[in-house]
Amino acid sequence: MGSTSLPSSIQMSSTHSTFTQKLSTPLKKFQIVMPTRDTQFSCKLLHKSVPLAASIAILLWSTPAHAGFMSGISGLESIPGPQLPQIDFIKRLNEENQKKYAENDARIKSSPLMKKLLEQSKLNKEKNRKEIENKYCIRGAEWGVGDCSTEGMSPAEREKFIAMLKQKAGVE
Repeated sequence: MGSTSLPSSIQMSSTHSTFTQKLSTPLKKFQIVMPTRDTQFSCKLLHKSVPLAASIAILLWSTPAHAGFMSGISGLESIPGPQLPQIDFIKRLNEENQKKYAENDARIKSSPLMKKLLEQSKLNKEKNRKEIENKYCIRGAEWGVGDCSTEGMSPAEREKFIAMLKQKAGVE
């Protein structure tokens, strides 16, 4: 590779390409000579490696995302909104509706039908809890695990114990 004085012109030559530019003249002259085979390979390689390099650069030099208030950085939710104007008509309407809703809630809660339904619900909840406990106790006894395990019992004692649990639960 050879070059003449730098301020006046730049010349580069190699086995594959030649580039010449005159800096002193207003008209610039470019001359590019490239063989087809090696240049195509280098262009394909360049086209494949530039996106890869850009992706790696983004991954390595990007800043981590912040998790809002958990990371100590306040977000939009910490900024109070503007004060909205209060309209007297809407304010009175809202107060009247709140009174109606409170009266209806009190009337419904004090009704005998609602009291009866709430009492039934509590009794059903307790009954269902007992049934589920008995079902799992029988299953644990049959499998030999849990609080009702029959581990260490003879086969006759085991069968008698499981039959007693089923009778108590009302299964058989």
